[in-house]
Amino acid sequence: MVGASDSHPDIHWPSGSSPDQAHGFCQAQAVVHAQPATAFSLLGAVARWPEWVPGVSGVRAGALPGAFEVRFHGHRFEICLGEQVPYRRLGWSGVGAGVQLYQAWLLTAVPDGTHVVTENVVRGPAARSLAASTPLWTQRLNALWLAQLKRLSESAPGGV
Repeated sequence: MVGASDSHPDIHWPSGSSPDQAHGFCQAQAVVHAQPATAFSLLGAVARWPEWVPGVSGVRAGALPGAFEVRFHGHRFEICLGEQVPYRRLGWSGVGAGVQLYQAWLLTAVPDGTHVVTENVVRGPAARSLAASTPLWTQRLNALWLAQLKRLSESAPGGV
């Protein structure tokens, strides 16, 4: 099982959100047979998340640029886009339902397309409770999200 010490060295964690400070940490990676720009565009189009991100049923723009209200499994989360380096890295923080989270994405061009690494840290009472009752929940969520990103990226016009 992947632990905090397995965090990718090129992932940038905001203060207070590093894997060693989390109640839950997971990582998923895959090669997506599409250009980094394709995957990056899908991830950054937060308003379209309900169309493909597992568990997201609604998104509303927030009061500030890069801020969103996201409905995830019926719970309201406030999401703020953080790090954005076009076609290379993307990250966002979120708060809601007794959870604080940070999700980071690292995209690296490879001969077959894009190597994608996503890591997620969660903190808070709900995260602690879920980690005790369902220890693999964050890992499953990231794997589903990455599978959807792979499917959509590979079916997008343009290819590798």
